[in-house]
Amino acid sequence: MAWLRLQAVAAVLALLAAAGVTHSFEFHEATVDAIQLGFRNGSLTSAALVRFYLDQIRRMNPLLHAVIEVNPDALRQAARADAERRRGMATGALHGVPVLLKDNIATCDALNTTAGSLALLGSVVKRDAGVAARLRRAGAVVLGKASLSEWANFRNVHNGWSARGGQTRNPYVLSSDPCGSSSGSGVAAAANMAAVTLGTETDGSILCPSSFNSVVGIKPTVGLTSRAGVVPITPRQDSVGPMCRTVSDAVHVLDAIVGYDKLDAAATRTASKYIPRGGYLQFLKKDGLKGKRIGVPNEFFQGVGEKQMRVYKQHLATIRLSHFKSP
Repeated sequence: MAWLRLQAVAAVLALLAAAGVTHSFEFHEATVDAIQLGFRNGSLTSAALVRFYLDQIRRMNPLLHAVIEVNPDALRQAARADAERRRGMATGALHGVPVLLKDNIATCDALNTTAGSLALLGSVVKRDAGVAARLRRAGAVVLGKASLSEWANFRNVHNGWSARGGQTRNPYVLSSDPCGSSSGSGVAAAANMAAVTLGTETDGSILCPSSFNSVVGIKPTVGLTSRAGVVPITPRQDSVGPMCRTVSDAVHVLDAIVGYDKLDAAATRTASKYIPRGGYLQFLKKDGLKGKRIGVPNEFFQGVGEKQMRVYKQHLATIRLSHFKSP
């Protein structure tokens, strides 16, 4: 038995060595700040992080259908980010961080941009979308494309279904609605299949799947983020935004993707003037809501089951313990 235990320990150590990372980094639920700390203290590399998410996708995507395509160049990008970091050339909070983009956001690489439709299979574009270009300038690793409701719900299909990607499933309750149209982005973030993700919204397509999959979505004001290179629905409402596991992660991504784009000048010219100097991260404060009064709309929960009501009340108790005021 002792020999078997030693063999098991040796196998684990070999795996850790192959990943180029020590046992001290916790991959699951890793935030952008934790990832950057791991890079700085040597407990993590971009290559190891990409391998972790690729393994998550291999294991979970056959069930969840959250990722429509993996970037074959992701590990090469990660190795380049690691080399840049060693030379002191890291470019910010997203440097070396793997990101999934909704499959209606164009990327100039080997990935298709199909909006989930078989009609566009083989559509490999010649120019990054505006937000994809900004992510690359921030040093992010394009891990792949996330599934979506086909054509971003422009056609009448079930939330999360596309001919190319199949039916995306809620990771918490497989039979539950993942909402849409950014279903894959929300599910992938929730299921630790990427560090951060991007979604798009015309009417609820970031906020609804973020809510249904228990992640954080930010729907920016139209024009804060470029729509150039994004399969359109309407220029009056289309917007690109982050979908992440934490508020701070979402704000890191938002800071990276906002700004003027000459290819979407009509929308971004005016909106970009209102981006705060120093970005949005400066407004995050741990005690920012301390003492604030939170309204509780109980009528939304009337008629739910006893188990659901118990969980709901536990959440209210947690909020009160966090120094909020509630009526």
